[in-house]
Amino acid sequence: MTHLKLMGHGYPPLLSHQIHGVWGSHGVWGSHPSPCPSFTFLRNRICGGNCSSPLAFQLLLHPWHHASLHVHSGGGRGFCLQKNHSLRFSRGCGRCQGGGRIVCKSAQLPSASSATSVIREDRIDKLVDRVETTSVVQDWEEEKEMRMVMKELVDLIVPEALAWASLNGLVVGDKSSKGSGTNVGLGMVHAPLSLFPTSFPQNAFTQAVQLATDFNILIDRVSQDMQFLQEALASTQKVDSFTARLLDIHSQMLEEGLKQEIQLGLHRSDYMLDMATGSLLQVEINTISSSFAGLGSLISKLHRYLIERYGDAFGLKVENLPENNAMDAFAEALALAWKEFGDTSAVVLMVVHKEEGNMYDQYWLALRLWELYPQNVRVIRRTLAEVAAEAKLRDRQLFIGEQAVSVVYYRSGYAPADYPSEAEWMARLLLERSSAVKCPSISYHLAGAKKIQQELAKPGVLERFMPDREVARKVRKSFAGLWSLEGESSAQVIEEAISNPQAFVLKPQREGGGNNIYGADVSTTLRELQKDEEQQGLLAAYILMQRMFPTISSSYLLRNGIWSLEDTVSELGIFGTYLRNGHNVVLNKEAGHLLRTKVSNSDEGGVAAGFAVLDSPYLT
Repeated sequence: MTHLKLMGHGYPPLLSHQIHGVWGSHGVWGSHPSPCPSFTFLRNRICGGNCSSPLAFQLLLHPWHHASLHVHSGGGRGFCLQKNHSLRFSRGCGRCQGGGRIVCKSAQLPSASSATSVIREDRIDKLVDRVETTSVVQDWEEEKEMRMVMKELVDLIVPEALAWASLNGLVVGDKSSKGSGTNVGLGMVHAPLSLFPTSFPQNAFTQAVQLATDFNILIDRVSQDMQFLQEALASTQKVDSFTARLLDIHSQMLEEGLKQEIQLGLHRSDYMLDMATGSLLQVEINTISSSFAGLGSLISKLHRYLIERYGDAFGLKVENLPENNAMDAFAEALALAWKEFGDTSAVVLMVVHKEEGNMYDQYWLALRLWELYPQNVRVIRRTLAEVAAEAKLRDRQLFIGEQAVSVVYYRSGYAPADYPSEAEWMARLLLERSSAVKCPSISYHLAGAKKIQQELAKPGVLERFMPDREVARKVRKSFAGLWSLEGESSAQVIEEAISNPQAFVLKPQREGGGNNIYGADVSTTLRELQKDEEQQGLLAAYILMQRMFPTISSSYLLRNGIWSLEDTVSELGIFGTYLRNGHNVVLNKEAGHLLRTKVSNSDEGGVAAGFAVLDSPYLT
């Protein structure tokens, strides 16, 4: 263990802080006990130069400001990747003189000529001037003063962000307001959000974007292999009643010879950048109710607006924000499916929850459909219970009352709670029997199951569906470790998970957030399931996944009008749209993105479930 004392001009400016880091051939890892989270170690890169030490590493000064250092036995120097500032570095040890220092000799926050507020521009200018004239904090009192300055600056910017969110529909239902989930326009509040975008590597973002069309194809091919779906989920079916009911509907479609010629997929593949391996790894792929294409597009617009106005004060540039067209891309896919169906009098049926705090994300898609395809594509909303009461089939064509339906778009139906009675299951069966385009069809829904994700990770299984070796290699590279808990071959990984639960996540066959099992609970749950033979069968209801440890950033998080500066981790979602009519692929696109950010000590990460906030990537 080597102890370093680091000083730098980050955000906010810092006094020296003690850093505890591990030096080794595989990386430099560290943290610091200080309340200020501005220094975070990143994975090292081996230096290719003629250094006395082969070790080089990157250090995160704050979310948008990096330093690269070559470490020598007697000291070193480096440069600031963001502004080409020179740096001095002297190596220190906790057993000797106490520590090295990093000093950015010419670091200075850029001009804030554009960082003004219509209401408070004079005050903001003065605060920014105060920040940019302080290159290095000299003592504790000056550091406290700078923290106060930065807090006041953020206090002045936050109302502008909240006003933009309210004026532009970046809103959700306020859970504290009665009726906010059922009555449109009642009890709205800004969506949980990050004030500024979070740093994300350009190369990892590009990798995720390029995988979108491959995963679209993979889901479509898996969905067409009826035997594979039935066999892969057979053991889960025995112990999980929800999966069993979905498979029953799938089996009934096969028995009745009913085939869905038009397949529509609105997907979101979620990734984390794992700090331990340096790899971009897939968390899961969502094939039903992939949310936040609407609000995700708006958070990107909000961040662009804030950076245009205040970015100079924080060293941010709009050029580092990728374009995000998720809302329009989903609307385009729904419109094309409606067109392929061929009935201009028919509507899109959105199947929704009775109470829905995220209804405005859904309404944005309906609005964009109408705006992009006026007087043609119309959306109606019904719960599964309402479908059971109102729907009927005429020669397989679906009607709600007397209104013909061409596309069924599920924003519910993915969890057991969505089927409180047999009526909802009968409604799902009726919709599946219809000729309407389903998004997703029952086979697409099953193809997105976590058990299928684990089966595809087995040697040779992915390659069965992706015969192109290069494409299969690219897709497989994004797979995290995934293990079945069935059979004798699983005994070793189960014992490893019991003895080292922090390295694994135990996942049930559930969607929607808040279902996964972490930490010591992994060990406890596995022991309980191993107690007797009857309970051992329940292991088939779960899969084990390698736990990912993403880079920690510093973020301003806003909930209910209140902001806080937190240590955070992020999960990148890449949307994809796919439409096939028979053998003709009408659409296969990457369709925008979403970053979800949460406090670093939270295991779960769903925005709608209350764990995370909406965010966007700042490419570095």
